[in-house]
Amino acid sequence: QVQLVESGGGLVQAGGSLRLSCAASGRTFSSYAMGWFRQAPGKEREFVAAISWSGGSTYYADSVKGRFTISRDNAKNTVYLQMNSLKPEDTAVYYCAAGPHYYSDPGPGSYDYWGQGTQVTVSS
Repeated sequence: QVQLVESGGGLVQAGGSLRLSCAASGRTFSSYAMGWFRQAPGKEREFVAAISWSGGSTYYADSVKGRFTISRDNAKNTVYLQMNSLKPEDTAVYYCAAGPHYYSDPGPGSYDYWGQGTQVTVSS
């Protein structure tokens, strides 16, 4: 089993940057594919970015491509989401997730474990 704890959210002005972190418990972190999702009020949870167990493969939603970067440090059991050029429409609760397989364009059902989420608010 994997427990995930996100951090790094906050309030930022449009055009600014934030880096989210997701710390995982368990000795098998390096065997899991990881993903970031977000959910805005009144909307469904949507995919943001995914990374393979080795970090060698990544995939992004079109809405964040070129602005967000997902990475991982298996020695620290941590996955990151660097968010640059933030827009008000990026405002949401951001969740990290862990699953056994890496997929391009995965849905929430591809992941078995979820964190509690961290709020990101981008003001205009």
